[in-house]
Amino acid sequence: MRETEIVEQIRLQALSGHHDKALIRGIGDDCAIVRPRAGEDLVFTSDFVLEDRHFTLATHSPAAIGEKALARSLSDLAAMGAEPVFCLVSLAAPAKLGGPFVKRFYQGLLRAADRYSISLAGGDLSRFDKVIADVTCCGRVPRGKALLRSGAKAGDRMYVTGKLGAAAHAFAAGRPILPKPRLAAGIELRKLGVSAAIDLSDGLSLDLARLCAASNVSAEIASNRLPVARHATLDEALHGGEDYELLFTAAPQIRIPAAMSEIGVVTRKRPSHVLMDGHPLQSKGFDHFA
Repeated sequence: MRETEIVEQIRLQALSGHHDKALIRGIGDDCAIVRPRAGEDLVFTSDFVLEDRHFTLATHSPAAIGEKALARSLSDLAAMGAEPVFCLVSLAAPAKLGGPFVKRFYQGLLRAADRYSISLAGGDLSRFDKVIADVTCCGRVPRGKALLRSGAKAGDRMYVTGKLGAAAHAFAAGRPILPKPRLAAGIELRKLGVSAAIDLSDGLSLDLARLCAASNVSAEIASNRLPVARHATLDEALHGGEDYELLFTAAPQIRIPAAMSEIGVVTRKRPSHVLMDGHPLQSKGFDHFA
């Protein structure tokens, strides 16, 4: 099957799925055209998924790879409190996998796109010796209301959504799980007026240090307050990564939903310094360049 035929299949699949009114022109031209609404900001993010780094062909089906590729970028929108608008998807795959792999990849991605109400607006296709996907997502927020990493203040309480460590534990057991971006939670937190947020893609210990560095604050957390997933270890919850939960801070007077766990407090000590149970917490999460 030729590239033009594959692109036409993807275009027809995308047309039958979710379509945001802001997307004036999608697949079929050299660029997509998006018309933002008055009084909103657009936020953008981009994420790779790489064969033998984020998945293997033995552990993930083509559809699962497509879903994971989209979910990783959507998690960044969730951390900003953004509503999804559109995505651009570039995919490279070995010739031996052929058109069927590409078709199933996009089937999985577009199922997830319908679930999270985001339009596929375009992208690129290529050949390479391994599977590489790069997904750019655009979201919308009311003007000036996007959640940032840099808004935490001393005295704020620190929280996480969901449970931690499940992804690392599943990966170690050879049965990786797909991420579920916390888009609804991110929008709810933005409306509540929380002060800062980040998604937990590389592990709590590393992402917490990043939030503290961006806000020029420090933090103290308690190990007995961490919502460790069933069967996971404390080490997996702290450093495992790929949980795609949200870590956020909020002033004490803000009422946070009971399902979210308070894990500590923001302090004025040495910037980006994190203590757990009174001892320095080493940032051992995943870093591509460490």
